[in-house]
Amino acid sequence: MGRLTAIILGAAAGGGFPQWNCFCPVCRLAWAGDPRVKPRTQASLAVSADGRHWVLLNASPDLRAQLQATPDLHPRELRESPIASIVLSGAEVDQTAGLLTLRERQPFTLCATAETLSAIAANPMFNVLAPDVVIRQTIATGKPFTLPGGISAELFTVPGKVPLYLEDEKPDLAREDGANVGIELSAGGGRLLYVPGATAVTPALAERLKRADIVFFDGTLFTDDEMIVTGTGTKSGRRMGHMPIDGEDGSLTALADVKARRIYIHINNTNPILIDGSPQRRKVETAGWGIAEDGMRIEL
Repeated sequence: MGRLTAIILGAAAGGGFPQWNCFCPVCRLAWAGDPRVKPRTQASLAVSADGRHWVLLNASPDLRAQLQATPDLHPRELRESPIASIVLSGAEVDQTAGLLTLRERQPFTLCATAETLSAIAANPMFNVLAPDVVIRQTIATGKPFTLPGGISAELFTVPGKVPLYLEDEKPDLAREDGANVGIELSAGGGRLLYVPGATAVTPALAERLKRADIVFFDGTLFTDDEMIVTGTGTKSGRRMGHMPIDGEDGSLTALADVKARRIYIHINNTNPILIDGSPQRRKVETAGWGIAEDGMRIEL
């Protein structure tokens, strides 16, 4: 069994960067072609332990473009794909819409919690994934399972909420169940954790992150009121299901003791850490964090 290789297919939050209808200060730089910022598609990883079988972590709406940009995921025979499995951390649109790209009767296994698979099953559009070739595997949190290519995996609960389209008027923002999970993968002595959405870091989550070699963590907003201040939205970060990076209760402070390689992913288009050289970018880099970019390849 080889060591894990991870490719960042997309690094941005829902809507991508620049967002198609946004002219906020950060998007404005991207539309102008400013070299300090790089466009990013919506968040997803591809991971393999043998270089032949690849596992996708979430299927973003940008999946087709991401596959085209990633030679490791190109077909090698007449009708074939290196994608052997897809693991979902939730049922949000930016985590699942890319599944519709994979509707050409190509076998793979779709792994997710009962809550996430239930949300998918309730939308008949996903029936285009033929059940005789796409196997939907229900995964219980806290129970190890095996993925193709010799990868050991586990889903674990993370404080969060149900997808936006399933919210009621007062959603529980700190629930810990199968609606919002983190993904842990290990092979060849390396351990990778993917947590694209979290409203808080619990002691249990912090301890799990400390055991990792690399952590991809929710970097949606720099400050909790970022979208309110910029006039791009009316909700705080936590109301959207994402803890901020900065502040006394932000992830920079909460994860200061994590010694693993740490990379912010799922970065919103308003977040100034997208700007190379910005004070916010320098602050997170000084604290030892990396900033995810599309196409980054990491070998453990």
